[in-house]
Amino acid sequence: MRAIHDLFRRMEPPAGRRGDLDGNPGLEIAPTLRDAAVLVPLIDREGGPTLLLTQRTAHLAAHAGQVSFPGGGVEPHDDDAIATALRETEEEIGLSRQHIDVLGRLDTYITRTGFRVVPVVARVRPPFTLIPDPNEVDAVFEVPLSFILNPASRVREAREFMGAQRYFWAFPFGDRYIWGATAGMLVNLCDVLGEIE
Repeated sequence: MRAIHDLFRRMEPPAGRRGDLDGNPGLEIAPTLRDAAVLVPLIDREGGPTLLLTQRTAHLAAHAGQVSFPGGGVEPHDDDAIATALRETEEEIGLSRQHIDVLGRLDTYITRTGFRVVPVVARVRPPFTLIPDPNEVDAVFEVPLSFILNPASRVREAREFMGAQRYFWAFPFGDRYIWGATAGMLVNLCDVLGEIE
């Protein structure tokens, strides 16, 4: 597997927007969008890069229990999406920004629930200590980047929602089920980096 910096040498500027509407014509999006940002943390491990993800706690109002990237809503004091992603990552999982090198960003992702999310891709340098906020994060785990980049790892699934079939990407990984906006952003990451060689 190539080094993380090499993976992003080919990274183009973000092409535009993606979202829950992709492949779901007629799906209603919340009328007002709230700006948010997430960190897509690629960890430099000796055995190859991994991707850090969180399992949200079950009591949260939005996306409870789902697998997600660390991140959240833009605050007035945040200078930009990078500042939001770094602040939220530190608040949610205790990962200090001194271990993080921002590499770029993916396409903005629009969720059905009314978020306009900027995914900020970064390299994370171990060793580091994580202190997950128990009010927001149930677990933190890593997935090999090679698993995400393997086309056999992702599936296009469908469920009935509000009387219609709705389609979404998913990455089943052991007892974890990565789907929805997070999986959509991972497909974008695959598009940027290409399949495993």
